[in-house]
Amino acid sequence: MTKPNSFFHNLIKPFKLSSSKEEENQDDLQSITSQEQKIFPYETLVAATNKFHILNKLGEGGFGPVFKGKLNDGREIAVKKLSHRSNQGKTQFINEAKLLSRVQHRNVVTLFGYCTHGSEKLLVYEYVPRESLDKLLFKSQKKEQLDWTRRFDIISGVARGLIYLHEDCHNCIIHRDIKASNILLDQKWVPKIADFGLARLFPEDQTHVQTRVAGTNGYLAPEYLMHGHLSVKADVFSYGVLVLELVSGQRNSSFDMDVSAQNLLDWAYRLYKKGRALEIVDPTLASSVVTEQVEMCIKLGLLCTQGDPQLRPTMGRVVVMLSKKPGHMEEPTRPAIPGSRYRRVPRRPYAMSSGSGADDDDSKSHTFDSSNSGTNTTSATATATTSSNITAEVDRRGKRPMQG
Repeated sequence: MTKPNSFFHNLIKPFKLSSSKEEENQDDLQSITSQEQKIFPYETLVAATNKFHILNKLGEGGFGPVFKGKLNDGREIAVKKLSHRSNQGKTQFINEAKLLSRVQHRNVVTLFGYCTHGSEKLLVYEYVPRESLDKLLFKSQKKEQLDWTRRFDIISGVARGLIYLHEDCHNCIIHRDIKASNILLDQKWVPKIADFGLARLFPEDQTHVQTRVAGTNGYLAPEYLMHGHLSVKADVFSYGVLVLELVSGQRNSSFDMDVSAQNLLDWAYRLYKKGRALEIVDPTLASSVVTEQVEMCIKLGLLCTQGDPQLRPTMGRVVVMLSKKPGHMEEPTRPAIPGSRYRRVPRRPYAMSSGSGADDDDSKSHTFDSSNSGTNTTSATATATTSSNITAEVDRRGKRPMQG
């Protein structure tokens, strides 16, 4: 088996990081690779995937192709193979290796290990047999498999995964790309948060950080998209969008149910204020819907997508609301619309009695990454002093752009 130091040296060598950044990554990855059980010999992965046969290919994203495999011990795996052409994938490889090695939760995909062989760099995950959520939720011939019980379980499971990342992990992790295509479903329909290529560790002593904008159109919190202002509330916003998509069966980024509404959030809020919130419910749920739960989830989705990030609940609060019978909740304010300003209103006390707290089907969801300089990307310049200077070029295929 490869020695940890040798593995680490080969892993970091081709990335040509700056000296300070390299030292930081070396410290983190050195501790990761010291766990020899996480290092897979290349020959093992070649055998497991039948020489990376095309029939075992599960898909391809910005990182590179993903293959299904089976180890000698019977474990089924998914192997991400870094594309030699992917500059973006190099950064994500390091990021996923650093972050996922520290994570272990039922609702977060498990990273089994890593492999390096010459120029080949691979990440080895648990294989999640069902398709990603978007391939079921937004396909008319498949969405009936997602009855209300399954959708509510997905809403609850993703919430538990996020509270773990935000509050219960070794360090707070902000995912930055919560969306339907990054939710995998296992054989028992348990949701698992995947794709940590854009995730960031969050400093314990700060309420937010200023950073480059990265994520997917339709799920990005406006204060982050417009100003680079990142906090856990950015994930809460993305989660709220996901909740409303699960209730309605509509994709926010390509919403066209009502020409007078700017997007799914605007449509849901308007109907909610008119006392007609149930009109957004996916018609395929007619036979399985639990009215009180659906009404609660609509209100929850609107609370999570409010314009003022301080008014959005924490994921701890979300889990409490989901774990109790539907009851009194705060009234949501208008949802955030990119490009709009929010008016901060006094925080109301919670009314509940207790609690505290790679993919072609994503073609309509364009991905943002302000670190990129290519012509086919979306970029945003965000600093602590500049709040409105934004340059945006949309990747029409919805892929995460390549970094130069």
